[in-house]
Amino acid sequence: MDKDKSYQIAIDGPSGSGKSTLAKAVSRKLGILYLDTGAMYRVCGLKAIRCGISPKDEKNVEKMLETIDLDIRFIDGEQHIFLDQKDVSAEIRTPEVSVAASDISSLPCVRIRMVSMQREIAGKTDVVLDGRDIGSYVFPEAEYKFFLSADPEVRAKRRLAELSERGIFTQKYEEVLADILYRDKQDANRSFAPLCKMPDAIEIDTSLISPEETLSALLQNLPDALYASEGEMT
Repeated sequence: MDKDKSYQIAIDGPSGSGKSTLAKAVSRKLGILYLDTGAMYRVCGLKAIRCGISPKDEKNVEKMLETIDLDIRFIDGEQHIFLDQKDVSAEIRTPEVSVAASDISSLPCVRIRMVSMQREIAGKTDVVLDGRDIGSYVFPEAEYKFFLSADPEVRAKRRLAELSERGIFTQKYEEVLADILYRDKQDANRSFAPLCKMPDAIEIDTSLISPEETLSALLQNLPDALYASEGEMT
């Protein structure tokens, strides 16, 4: 491999397909940086909620972006995201912020601003990124592209379990499934950088396989030299 330049591993897919779990596992296995791009859009959604701005109101959202204080810090190997100097890594995972993130991420002004930050970070080091348009828009020339898929019902159950682990019990399964389907429609039909599987992306259906099996499936599609030469993060 040419180690004079950084490389990107792009993992795309709908909400709840296991992108973040896989990306973190790849990061640990290869000893490279994991950049949670979805968290950046969640911060924008949270900021809009706090400002009383509709995440669909492009005019006011664009003004909001002029003063948004968003910072990404890597603490003990984990990404933490800050809004207005406060760590909001947990707060951005609520159902309300999830919907706001889906709405606000469809706005071109938001995607342009966030993608610029993502490209700046990933241009300096080897990195694994997950999102909905990493391989199609953020890094269309990424060396390694993957697309995760899973049945909506499976993804809803996963998200409900995730919320329960965080002590959030305010939503029922039917509500979580409705949110999943809403985000699927929103992400696939937005006019700017929609969710889509690129022809050169390798698809992995995670409906019936474990996170460990998903990681194995991805690694099987990477050159041996890539992960044999990297050090596993501890």
